Amino acid sequence: MILKQSIKTPKQTLSSSLMLKVLHNHHCSKSRGLLEFLDERKVDYELINIVHEPLTVLELKTLLKKLNLSVQELIRKNETLFKERFSHQTFSDEDWLYLLSENPSLIQRPIVIKGNQAIVARPLEVVLPYIE
Repeated sequence: MILKQSIKTPKQTLSSSLMLKVLHNHHCSKSRGLLEFLDERKVDYELINIVHEPLTVLELKTLLKKLNLSVQELIRKNETLFKERFSHQTFSDEDWLYLLSENPSLIQRPIVIKGNQAIVARPLEVVLPYIE
């Protein structure tokens, strides 16, 4: 069940609370599938639509720490946007963070955050330890 939808303030978005947070792109079938998966199990979560409310560079840095991923691992390199505009260029990690903030469709998804941990929820079953 969605408790808060697309409500974010700088202090609460990626804070260390234990409320399950879902970083969601409504255009993504995997993201929509995760919401169905959680709703079927009656799991409460906060939905953050990263298309309508893109993450800031600081929020992306915090997210990467929680995911234990590099910037490069967070990029969706199969996206048409990536292939057409960015695949033949070299950027620093800081530049990539800015580009991801400006182009949220390039961020791996869906992402589930609980406390100080986060996971890219593919396949969906990897979420089970976070909701049990």
